[in-house]
Amino acid sequence: MRAIALSAAGSLTTGSGTVLAQPAKPWQTGFPEAATPVMRDVLAFNDLLHPIITGIFVFVLILLFYTLYRFSAKRNPEPSTTTHNTVVEVVWTMVPVMILIVIAIPSFKLLYFQDSAVDPEMTIKAIGHQWYWTYEYPDYDGLTFDALMIADEDIGEDQFRLLETDNRIVVPVDTSIQVLVTADDVIHAWTIPAFGIKIDAVPGRMNETWFKAEREGVFYGQCSELCGAYHGFMPITVEVVSKDAFAAWVVKAQEEFALNDAPATTVAQATPDVGKDVP
Repeated sequence: MRAIALSAAGSLTTGSGTVLAQPAKPWQTGFPEAATPVMRDVLAFNDLLHPIITGIFVFVLILLFYTLYRFSAKRNPEPSTTTHNTVVEVVWTMVPVMILIVIAIPSFKLLYFQDSAVDPEMTIKAIGHQWYWTYEYPDYDGLTFDALMIADEDIGEDQFRLLETDNRIVVPVDTSIQVLVTADDVIHAWTIPAFGIKIDAVPGRMNETWFKAEREGVFYGQCSELCGAYHGFMPITVEVVSKDAFAAWVVKAQEEFALNDAPATTVAQATPDVGKDVP
């Protein structure tokens, strides 16, 4: 639920031209604007379920009030001795079955669609730590870097508190990307609401998901598994750029991170004002 609360309801353009996800507003409802085919299907499935759920609720509520009125002791002093009704029993068995079929077909299609990438064009490996993420680009000579939350005093004008990282995941637009997710200490969860992704990072196990961003911009998420004292301070920032811009970034990143062999900064160092009272 916390990931949904941080979802994007639209977009805004900063002076630098970067498109940022807009945080939720008070009393705002709904999911973030879809940025991938998976999230678009999630929204469509949600739109299918709402009328069904609403119809069931209204029907049961009307039936309940009718029963209270029609069969009260005052209006029905002699209760019926009917033990069963074949037509009613067939109806109240078949109608729920048909409703479940209507729900199950698109549900299973969505589950299979979001399960794994078909012929991915590139791969990213996300490794959860307490409390930051490490990212590997195995298709680009083992490009690797850590991503830690930016401390409050270092947040820029166009950045969101608790959501921005010092190093962003950069990916090309309109590209099928396989994401391998794991952890090296406790269970984490890699979550990007606008992409329709929430997958556990489990030590000793490699989980798989995928996305294909259909528009450029910056998209935010967070670890969505209770992973310890600083659980709320390991965000995920994905920047989707053009393919030419991505190629230029790869060249720059390979030079930058090749020179940075020092171990990752600890969360306490990265966020000096957060969690000082936590042992």
